[in-house]
Amino acid sequence: MKKTVLITGGAGFIGLNLVDYILKKKNYKIIVLDNLSSGNSGLLKKIVEDNGLIFNKKFSPDKNFLFVKADIRDKNLDNIFEKTDFVVHLAAQTGVIPSIENPFKDAEINIIGTLNLLTLSVKHNIKKFIFSSSAAPLGEQIPPLNEGKVPSPLSPYGASKLAGEGYCKAFYGSFGLETVIFRFSNVYGIYSYHKGSVVAEFYKRIIKGKPIYVYGDGNQTRDFIFAKDLAKVIVETLEKNNIGGEIFQLGTGVETSVNQLISYIKDIMNYSLEIEYKPERKGEIRRNYASIEKAKKILGFEPEYDLKMGLKLTYNWFLENMDKV
Repeated sequence: MKKTVLITGGAGFIGLNLVDYILKKKNYKIIVLDNLSSGNSGLLKKIVEDNGLIFNKKFSPDKNFLFVKADIRDKNLDNIFEKTDFVVHLAAQTGVIPSIENPFKDAEINIIGTLNLLTLSVKHNIKKFIFSSSAAPLGEQIPPLNEGKVPSPLSPYGASKLAGEGYCKAFYGSFGLETVIFRFSNVYGIYSYHKGSVVAEFYKRIIKGKPIYVYGDGNQTRDFIFAKDLAKVIVETLEKNNIGGEIFQLGTGVETSVNQLISYIKDIMNYSLEIEYKPERKGEIRRNYASIEKAKKILGFEPEYDLKMGLKLTYNWFLENMDKV
């Protein structure tokens, strides 16, 4: 009998990639919980139907997919959790700038929402709870980032994600809930049309014939990881034993500047781009790339997509889908 994975934020960018990956593997039943504040139910429905399933919105034990429009802060989610074996918690307020503009909203979603899901997971004996974090809890550090560095967030977003990590560890220590924390590097890939991340923003503006904006001098660095690589390691971790309470940095281990990223995009498109440099934004990290040695050793994690390959696949998706999403 297939086990069931509950994916919060499953209509968002990473969630869509994860749903697609699982449905192609056909290993699990899926419940997607999303309030659609930023998720795309149209894309989710297309992915489900392209994989030969029905986009169900009502519970039925013989169905392999179910969509539930709800908020992670809702208290009445017991009917979902009692049908769930694993939770992958992707739903979040993800922006540094929005968190600075409204720290209370950021905390309400990222801290209270996560605490609500953890409490429900204990109540319903969830087998594993995977929490999506980022480099933001660590703040400005000398790279490469690793799991042993002392967190020092620069933004309310980083602080709320750090609190989520803390609660995950506490629920493992206090209740035995098998929590696993993944600190994602900068994720890019297909299905990212509604994201405000750098690759998605660049492609949207380029395709519309607009200049791309670089905040700062472009020498700031990131570790860009293709979303399909994350989907793969998430699924492979669901039933892996003896990793409760652990934190893993997930990236490629490659440091890439924004200017180098632009150079790769120019090579893909084979023409010059109009670039406008703007003042650096507060709260953003200058240098950031990850050591993935722990994930390699314990999880067998090895990214399959290098940046040039991933950028080309992402650009082709944007060209084919800009008028459909």
